[in-house]
Amino acid sequence: MMNGFKTEAGIEVPPVNVSQMREVDRIAVEEMGLTLFQMMENAGRTVAQFSLEVLKWQGQSAKVLVLVGSGGNGGGGLCAARHIANRSVNVDVCYADPAKLNESAACQRKILNSTPAKETVSSALSGKTYDLIIDALIGNGLDSAPRGEAAALIRWANESKTPILSLDVPSGVNATTGETPGDYIRPRWTITLALPKTGLSPELTGNLFLADLGIPPKAFQKVNLQYTNPFGSTFWVPLTKW
Repeated sequence: MMNGFKTEAGIEVPPVNVSQMREVDRIAVEEMGLTLFQMMENAGRTVAQFSLEVLKWQGQSAKVLVLVGSGGNGGGGLCAARHIANRSVNVDVCYADPAKLNESAACQRKILNSTPAKETVSSALSGKTYDLIIDALIGNGLDSAPRGEAAALIRWANESKTPILSLDVPSGVNATTGETPGDYIRPRWTITLALPKTGLSPELTGNLFLADLGIPPKAFQKVNLQYTNPFGSTFWVPLTKW
């Protein structure tokens, strides 16, 4: 029976549900002084670095599409888009609902607008081809089946047959239970943040990686998790479920 995650070095990494992850985030911010923007920046930069590794054989001719939701997951995607665009890779950004960006995502959008990245709309995606799609639509905040533009973008991404990299949790997947109440992204890779989520499984995530958000180990220990730093000298590691 699969009940945990481990790294290639055999380090066990405890999974958490959404409530536990939010409590870790609260402790990191309120008790330890990190900001959500710092953690978002760490997430986005790691996704950018991973994307550039995936695309390295194509160099600056690569074309990347970032699908962006209105919450923190979207903000991480926008941060990744900035770092990729700053390396002269062609980046398009498509918002599910640009009028509803939260404060952190709106801040990331403002910064991104000073890069060569271009905003596009879903109606303009027909006929376009990309080398990589970054899924930053929903993340661990799913509470019902995706609707409207988010659902349409999920369907389009899957039908495009382009390799997809999901940020934290494939959009449309319940991070705690693994349930898929409606449309959901089918990624080749998923980079989950800080700790793996209990709802993640190989058939949903593709190749799974864990990203370091810079959260001190004490924050995990405060929620009674048996945590050993799994990263060594790196900022992301592959995970397997067992």
